Amino acid sequence: MRVAIIGGTGFVGSYLVDALTERGHEPSLLVRPGSADKVKQAARCRVTEGDLASAEQIASALDGCDAVIYNVGILREQRAAGVTFENTQYEGVVRTLKATKSVHVRRFLLMSANGVRRPGTRYQETKFRAEEAVRGSGLDYTIFRPSVIFGDPRGTMEFATQLYRDMVRPPLPAVSFYTGWRPGTGQVLMSPVHVADVADAFLFALEHESTAGMTYRLGGPEVLSWTEMIKRIAFATGKNKLILPMPIAVMMFAATLLDWLPLFPVTRDQLTMLAEGNTADPATLQSLIDRAPRMFSVENLGYLRAGR
Repeated sequence: MRVAIIGGTGFVGSYLVDALTERGHEPSLLVRPGSADKVKQAARCRVTEGDLASAEQIASALDGCDAVIYNVGILREQRAAGVTFENTQYEGVVRTLKATKSVHVRRFLLMSANGVRRPGTRYQETKFRAEEAVRGSGLDYTIFRPSVIFGDPRGTMEFATQLYRDMVRPPLPAVSFYTGWRPGTGQVLMSPVHVADVADAFLFALEHESTAGMTYRLGGPEVLSWTEMIKRIAFATGKNKLILPMPIAVMMFAATLLDWLPLFPVTRDQLTMLAEGNTADPATLQSLIDRAPRMFSVENLGYLRAGR
């Protein structure tokens, strides 16, 4: 099967390429001009240079494919560079749907996110509107809504690496967010899910027609608090870390003043979504990959030691 991946050179994209090639499928990647060197296993992929702003260039990457995966997303906008939630997470999906139909491909898989909604943050709303566009496309679609994804970033950036860089590695105490005003009230909860498990779920959907028309929330085997995740990252990297409680409302006030700065670690929208939590029933993922999902454990966080 030849499978087009829009967003195949980033963190999750490299694992999608691995999962497809290991099963004998051929990935067809659309990459930005000058970025072909970022393609993992390039010899086993068809690579087309093009711009996400052009439905015609997208169609070139999709031509001759049996299915399409849209896997483009950002956590923070760079408006000066024209990188926004609107053009990457919604308009890009709409153009890719148009291109998919133009080359007569029927199967479409979308990487969404857990907790998307409207009204919501700009991140949540654009992801939600993209889902609506996919559902209304008339294509045989499957939508995935993963919780926070972790795993070896392979030179990019991911959740646990960022927490290590921003909170565990510095000599200052780490911060444990909570939604109440008293320490320990309103714990922030997540279901960290391993990137290879997410890739395997996509592979299952491609190979099983029964997943068409379905939306799946993907979570790892544990629901963990922010504090527990910081502790596990610290232990995995040999750090003794003091963790101080921080009401999200206080951090929100600081972000209101400073989140326009590129070096400020979080935005107001990210804090809003953090307060809402990000959990999912692990049984869904386990049923798709037919094994227990990987835990957010010291063993599975070993890549953090190598990147210290």
